[in-house]
Amino acid sequence: MSFSLDASACHNLLRSFLAEDIGAGDITTDTIVPAAQRARGDVIAKAPLVLAGIDLFAEVFRLLDQSTEAEISRHDGEELDTGQIPARLRASARALLTGERVALNLLQRLSGVATLTRRFVRAISGTRAQILDTRKTTPGLRALEKYAVLVGGGHNHRKDLSEAVLIKENHIRLAGSVPAALQAAQTLKGRAKWIEIEVTNLDELRAALAHSPDVILLDNMNPAMVRDAVEQVRIYDPARKIRTEASGGITLANVREFAEAGVDWISVGALTHSAPAVDLSFEIEPA
Repeated sequence: MSFSLDASACHNLLRSFLAEDIGAGDITTDTIVPAAQRARGDVIAKAPLVLAGIDLFAEVFRLLDQSTEAEISRHDGEELDTGQIPARLRASARALLTGERVALNLLQRLSGVATLTRRFVRAISGTRAQILDTRKTTPGLRALEKYAVLVGGGHNHRKDLSEAVLIKENHIRLAGSVPAALQAAQTLKGRAKWIEIEVTNLDELRAALAHSPDVILLDNMNPAMVRDAVEQVRIYDPARKIRTEASGGITLANVREFAEAGVDWISVGALTHSAPAVDLSFEIEPA
């Protein structure tokens, strides 16, 4: 499971971000700073973090000034300590000032996702479980946020609704039952990457097992319930063809308990919907 964004789509995103921020023009910079002035900008970590998006950061300024020179000394996935400088840019002073907020917002956001993901991955080190993201992403930023999860050492769940079947509580309610929902989903076997169903108790689990889905999502269960559910799945499927996933109420404080309960996947919406932006600054001086 992975997620990627091609260069053309990436440029289109960055252009849209700049258009939103610049509007009809950066009237402050264009009035105060001479068009011919050159400047240098240093990215500085103000706290420990996992870097994500540094190439995108530089690309924002290249879109404003094709002559931008970027010296990137630290790369995505590397951990920075306070005071370290992962990149130094030289470009038109106007470009550096105009692009600063978009570039820095993006770098802080993506590095925040990567940093939080790394903390979850480390919390379950030594277990067989994997940390996955969800579709709880910022509209318009899904590809970039899922990339940041990969940078942090996590894995991607579905990139969109067309990739795999995930039957949730509301689907089951509308279909009438767990068996009815799974029977209907069998028409997508071979087309979808996997068929997954959410269960909230052991009765639903047993009903799901009778139809051998690819993945069973154990939703909002505590670690003890998850352990019992995993044991039942393994009794039914000793070859471990059916994967198990835990989701709901998972935090850094309890994630290891879920991992040690034996699940294959642990999906954490907080990776993208609640990751705090990291503290980075961009200090600009005359070249």
